[in-house]
Amino acid sequence: MLKVRKAVIPAAGLGSRFLPATKAMPKEILPILDKPTIQYIVEEAVRAGIEDIIIVTGKHKRAIEDHFDSQLELELNLKEKGKLELLEKVQHSTNLANIFYVRQKSPQGLGHAIWTAKQFIGDEPFAVLLGDDIVDGEVPAIKQLMNVYDETKKSVIGAKTVSYEDTERYGIIESKSQDGRMYEIDNLIEKPKFGTTDSRLAIMGRYVLTPDIFEYLEEQNIGAGGEIQLTDAIQRVNEVDSVYAYDFEGDRFDVGDKIGFVKTTMEYAMRSEMKDELVPFLKDLIQKYE
Repeated sequence: MLKVRKAVIPAAGLGSRFLPATKAMPKEILPILDKPTIQYIVEEAVRAGIEDIIIVTGKHKRAIEDHFDSQLELELNLKEKGKLELLEKVQHSTNLANIFYVRQKSPQGLGHAIWTAKQFIGDEPFAVLLGDDIVDGEVPAIKQLMNVYDETKKSVIGAKTVSYEDTERYGIIESKSQDGRMYEIDNLIEKPKFGTTDSRLAIMGRYVLTPDIFEYLEEQNIGAGGEIQLTDAIQRVNEVDSVYAYDFEGDRFDVGDKIGFVKTTMEYAMRSEMKDELVPFLKDLIQKYE
């Protein structure tokens, strides 16, 4: 039985929600405290036992490669100044995993981004981790999906329940059966119009996919938003073979828009040594703007 050893992290988006900050800086490099968002995603994959990671990049994304590369001048400077704790953090990001890169030459959608990694993946099951969601859990979210794949040998989608008002923002899963946290998928709808589905089970940026997904991505069919949608290809797989969803455990943070990014930063700051200083500051700030 082939195990999940490889992961794809799409990072070719334009980051338009964070302009003008992302005019020259990839949104994946924007930090939550002192760590770029994409490093949280890579660390999740590594904790799950992933051996090789391919990051799908686009224009103006060189900073991602630089972050995971060695910086000898910086490392020597930190060592000479005795800043060994900072040196360890810098080297940690370099030594996380075997990381490879492929360029998505034009922004044609998530499905197209995954398709560009076809040669890297070959004929193996693989994980996909999107950078808009940071998940903090005792067991990495992608590992939970990998466990379901080991049990079913089928593609698995990470899911969470959202409010009815938010269903328009996500791919929505309609299920035919449920066993605890696991659902057998009946239908997938990419960002349905409000009121067109009763389901509130949303796709949450974590997948374990079988390699037959590439057969459908190869067709380059245009879906919602004029892009090649991964959801559409998974639906095609589901028509000929079972696909499952799993409501993974863990705290999920949405860093795909500004309000989510700010909330995530505040949450992680409150978990850090900054808490004692932040609590009175936030109390004063709330009083100031009430």
